[in-house]
This record gives sequence, C-alpha cells and structure tokens, in this order.
Amino acid sequence: MKQSTLQSSNDTNDTAAEIRHMSTLLEQVLGQNQLVLEVVSDMQVKVNRIPYIEQGIENLQIDMKVVKAAVTDTNRDLHSLERHVTRLERRARHD
Repeated sequence: MKQSTLQSSNDTNDTAAEIRHMSTLLEQVLGQNQLVLEVVSDMQVKVNRIPYIEQGIENLQIDMKVVKAAVTDTNRDLHSLERHVTRLERRARHD
C-alpha cells in the first residue's frame, strides 16, 4: 500500500507541475496575443488614414498640373516680352 501511496503522490506532483507549465504557456500565449492585437489596432488606424492620404495626393496632382500650366504660360510670356524689349532696344540705338 505504501508503494501505491507513493505513486499516487508522484502522479499528483507530476500533474501539478504540468498544470503550472501549461499555465505559464497560457500566460505567454495571452501576452503574445495582446501584442498582436495592439499591432493590429495601430495598423487599423494607419489603414483608415489611407483614403485621406490618397485624396491629398490627388489634390496635389491637380495643383501641380495647374502650376505647370501657369509656369509654361509665364515662360511663354517672358520670352515674348524679352523679344519685344530686344526689338525696342535695337530701335532706341538706331534713333
């Protein structure tokens, strides 16, 4: 009977050790899950900003087309004025 009691005590100790081990593993897994949830939550905030960023980029593209057209027109006007000034300067020298 003493052998049976000793075996039962060892089984109880083994079971308690396994429960502690499983509890430790469960705590680690829960901690890792919490980290994953935090990362996913942060990522969701960033993903939600994408439409606003895209809209900003579209607005900038439109603005750049307007700026490019304005610069092109201004350059054309400048070259025209330079030609006109050059002609006026030539006439002034000959007079």
